[in-house]
Amino acid sequence: MPVPEGYRVEIVGGTIHMTPRRDTHWNITFRIAAAVAAKFGMERVFSDVRIDFPGHENGLNGFCPDVALLKASAKKDKKGHWRYQDVLLVAEVISQGTAAYDYVPKRFAYAEAEIPLYVIADPYQGRCHVYTDPKQGDYDEPTRVDFGNDIDLTGTVVDLVLKTDDFPRD
Repeated sequence: MPVPEGYRVEIVGGTIHMTPRRDTHWNITFRIAAAVAAKFGMERVFSDVRIDFPGHENGLNGFCPDVALLKASAKKDKKGHWRYQDVLLVAEVISQGTAAYDYVPKRFAYAEAEIPLYVIADPYQGRCHVYTDPKQGDYDEPTRVDFGNDIDLTGTVVDLVLKTDDFPRD
């Protein structure tokens, strides 16, 4: 299916979602990716690259996370996709039309895949939601951090402090 320039397409729960990329979305995505890459190197950080996560409805959910950090030992599967078992961090930046998918189906898929750290940056709320320690297909209540405050991720798999003071709002 051809995708118009400036749009992103993703399949969530068997439904195709096509959303325009906004500069706010890209700005936050880039800032998170840059902070993670500064510590782990560009070769382990990806944006909008397909990763097949386990899913209830269609066996696998082929998501393209806004930011993903892979283990140093990460290997591609037989289809040439990165394996969800090698993902340490996923960060999603909320888009107005698909916010419900980042907060619910993706959260469950990432928890089922046992992704140790899931960060949602929401420019509409001006807040980040940090999910850690997945158990039985879900995460505990998130830590909420307002834009402008640092997200202390020391003690997690990334062991860094993520600055949000330059995250734009919508």
